[in-house]
Amino acid sequence: MSLSSKHLIGLKNVPKEDIELILDTATTFREVLERPIKKVPTLQGKTICNLFFESSTRTRLSFELAQKRLSADTINFSTSTSSTKKGETFKDTVRNIEAMKVDMIVVRHESAGVPEYLTRISQANIINAGDGRHEHPTQALLDMYSIREKLGKLKGLKVCIVGDIAHSRVALSNIYGLQAVGAKVTLCGPKTMIPREIENLGVKVIHDIDKAISEHDVLNVLRIQLEREAGSTIPSLREYHNYFGITSERLEKNNRDVLILHPGPINRGVELSSEVADGPYQIILNQVTNGVAIRMAVLYLLGTRP
Repeated sequence: MSLSSKHLIGLKNVPKEDIELILDTATTFREVLERPIKKVPTLQGKTICNLFFESSTRTRLSFELAQKRLSADTINFSTSTSSTKKGETFKDTVRNIEAMKVDMIVVRHESAGVPEYLTRISQANIINAGDGRHEHPTQALLDMYSIREKLGKLKGLKVCIVGDIAHSRVALSNIYGLQAVGAKVTLCGPKTMIPREIENLGVKVIHDIDKAISEHDVLNVLRIQLEREAGSTIPSLREYHNYFGITSERLEKNNRDVLILHPGPINRGVELSSEVADGPYQIILNQVTNGVAIRMAVLYLLGTRP
């Protein structure tokens, strides 16, 4: 079996079968990560470029580790030391990298649409590691994998995405992916952080965090993206926490069985209290481990695609 596309740009219109194939393949690689020798020769001889134009810790390290676990050769691009500082265009940069016989490109960029553009100027497999406010498909896939691993299914689950929806690329990928496999998606947050007409995507919108906790199986809590000026859409971080923060008291009162996810990094005392961030409801570090397995699965399926 193989994926229907040679690229992973987003989860919009990605078939359910492709998503399930990635999740099932990740299960195999998750087992590899538990072995004493956490390496397989699956992509030996393949060269992968990590083209990161935006700061990242978890995503970049996760992709690099996934590539090394698959025995691929990895090259890392840094904007601070690249010829783009000398005036070279993005297109010329990519074509020069591809001339070095790179097989796959993992790209992260502050502008939406860059991964799609790469598919038109490059022959390599393109993987979107986050583009602007558009999508972040591997984050959504690892979220979905983590939920399925913990609860045993995705179809029929009620998942609420909480927080800064307007500035989030994780939210959009989660909406597309979860709906494709039959989960029901609700959004919760301040009105200023919910995009207009987003209900046209088939999601429900609420503004009551207690209702979000009590009526859902899973809460995927998003970071307030202060670097994208999200702070200007709320009176203060303290007030946001008072109205939408997830605390142990709220969980005990409304739903002791709810599962808590967070893509990181966490603003402690804002989206989550420290007790919740370190408590029994959350699977945040599981998400990080599963992220390596998901990215191994995506790299493998694209790298071995006929």
